Amino acid sequence: MYKVAFEKEAEKEFLKLEKNAQKSVAKKILDLKNGNFVNDKPLKGKHRGKFRKRAGTYRIIYLKDGDFLLISIIRIAHRKEAYK
Repeated sequence: MYKVAFEKEAEKEFLKLEKNAQKSVAKKILDLKNGNFVNDKPLKGKHRGKFRKRAGTYRIIYLKDGDFLLISIIRIAHRKEAYK
């Protein structure tokens, strides 16, 4: 089991989502907490070292620190804006 921590901006982005989108993203965050990384992809380029999890049309960008079993959620955004 992992500990999940939100960066301040990611928390603000999450709270701005519609309720249905929040539920979808929250379910995926629980998957991360339980160590379910199926279909997650490592990012390339300037985001190297980070991963993404799909939640409908939204993306959860996160860092995984295996030494401490910690997941830091960096960004939650619509797929069009997630990688900017």
